[in-house]
Amino acid sequence: MRAAAFLYPWDVIGDPDAPGRLAALGVQQATLASAYHSTRALTPRHPRHRIVTARHAAVLYPPDPARWARRTLRPYAQDWVAGPDPFGAAARALADAGLEVHSWVVLAHNSRLGTDHPSAVVRNAYGDPYPWAPCIARPEVRAYLVTLAAEAAVRPGARGTELESCGWYGLAHLHAHDKTAGVPLPGAAQYLMSVCFCPVCAAGYGELGVPAGELRGAVVRAMEPLWAGNPAPAGTGGRAGEWAAVEALLGAEPAGVLRTWRDRAARTLQRAVVRAVRDAAPDGFRVLLHADPGVHRCGANAGVDPADVLAHADGVVLPCTGDADARADVLAPFADRPAAATVAANLTVVSGLGGSPHTLAADATHAASLGANALRLYHAGLASDDDLIAVREALDALA
Repeated sequence: MRAAAFLYPWDVIGDPDAPGRLAALGVQQATLASAYHSTRALTPRHPRHRIVTARHAAVLYPPDPARWARRTLRPYAQDWVAGPDPFGAAARALADAGLEVHSWVVLAHNSRLGTDHPSAVVRNAYGDPYPWAPCIARPEVRAYLVTLAAEAAVRPGARGTELESCGWYGLAHLHAHDKTAGVPLPGAAQYLMSVCFCPVCAAGYGELGVPAGELRGAVVRAMEPLWAGNPAPAGTGGRAGEWAAVEALLGAEPAGVLRTWRDRAARTLQRAVVRAVRDAAPDGFRVLLHADPGVHRCGANAGVDPADVLAHADGVVLPCTGDADARADVLAPFADRPAAATVAANLTVVSGLGGSPHTLAADATHAASLGANALRLYHAGLASDDDLIAVREALDALA
């Protein structure tokens, strides 16, 4: 299986040993961030620093001023990595070490954008804004995301791209000093707290035959027992069970209206983004989406329709960290993929982030038995030396 590892430009810039160290792991590809959200990241081997603080979402290359002229929503520049084009400099160094470079683009996850443009974000049934979650049904957000994807994906030196959060973002957010876990919210409740009621979405629900006020009331009523500590209806397990629980909480008709509107917004955005990247890219440029086969799922791995997504994208990167049942739930819906499609199992190899690098060979073999034909390793820059030794041994065994 072809293996790739995720990397930030700051893992490479200023560390001349980083490209060779990555190549020595046995990976063939570096998936290098070109547009990323805010983060505080460890760099355990860098000769100049140990912590990099990316204070806000930004592009890690010089954006084209003409492309963004007269636009209200536009990407932000960064100042925490040296040089005018950190992505380009890191990509060249990685290519010189024999690695194929693909860009890694974060789309609908941008806290600074939402803070600066509060009308553009998801608003839940209680009216609370989610500044980190641009509402993908809004025309101005869609135009921004499509334009960003084409620019950030097709960078000099990149031979493909992987697009993260190309769909709905919602309640779940790894946020500084997060205090949202006081009431346990299972998957169905996470969905209900992620449904958007901004004016654009509210109008969309009405066009589908149910007034937004009725839907908002249904969501609020469905959530009230959970705030009191009563459990949500139990589903049958997995992603199908989550959706069954949504229907049990809301009723089939209201749930269907939400699903129709949100699925349409996500699916048409994904197609538009992929088309824009293809129009900007040379022949042979591969376009993959970080995805989840639960169409209702929100977040970095945005929900997709497995029967639809591979008709326009070259493949998907799927979250496969977890036990065997969890991997099967993710990979099984893609069992009938086209022969040329990439189905990449994304496995966390950082022990401190809950990954299991010491079982990588067994986990990858299991993923392959379920139809995965590629590996993504999260994240080579964050992993300890011990984790990287385990990764190298696992890839040697798999080879």
